[in-house]
Amino acid sequence: MSPALHASAVATLTAWAPPSPEQAALRERYLAHLAAHDDGLAKACFPDHLTAGAIVVSPGADAVLLNHHRKADAWLAFGGHLEPGDASLAAGARRELVEESGLVSFDFDPEPLSLDEHTVEFCSERGTVHHLDVRFLAVAAPTAAHATSAESLDVRWWPADALPPTFDDMYVLVDAALARVRGQCPGSPGSPDSTPPGGGSRRAAAE
Repeated sequence: MSPALHASAVATLTAWAPPSPEQAALRERYLAHLAAHDDGLAKACFPDHLTAGAIVVSPGADAVLLNHHRKADAWLAFGGHLEPGDASLAAGARRELVEESGLVSFDFDPEPLSLDEHTVEFCSERGTVHHLDVRFLAVAAPTAAHATSAESLDVRWWPADALPPTFDDMYVLVDAALARVRGQCPGSPGSPDSTPPGGGSRRAAAE
């Protein structure tokens, strides 16, 4: 990875205001990793490396676009490894979003939404990898054209209050995305001038 991308990632994480002590601790974990590893953004950096992705929600914060990831066999947000041509974490997340969702019309927020560290068993032949994921927010209309990539089994919009079974960190991510969008949409559920229905996102019954 280029020194410019490394420097950009450090600058982005340093300037970001974590929304909780847990997120602040993760931010420090990421920055320490980057300080110790010039290649800390590259897939080849084992066992930890940064990744970037995006969660897509509707303008009314009532629907979420997810992909049924082929290798993970789970409904997830869009994202993956940084590439040498990415100018920033946000650029990498946006590229991954376009590649995996087929979306061409959406609004992208360049400010990180949340951080999440998780283990991945299929990333490297050397063993378990930790993805230090930086997640961004995109907003798209449910009518916007999308497509399924080779990495996925399906790409589908889900009601925000009836999400499919997935990993707990995905529900946390969706709730954070819905909260940010609702805070930007006066009159929508969860915005300052409305009464929230309560509960945030909920998983659908397992099929």
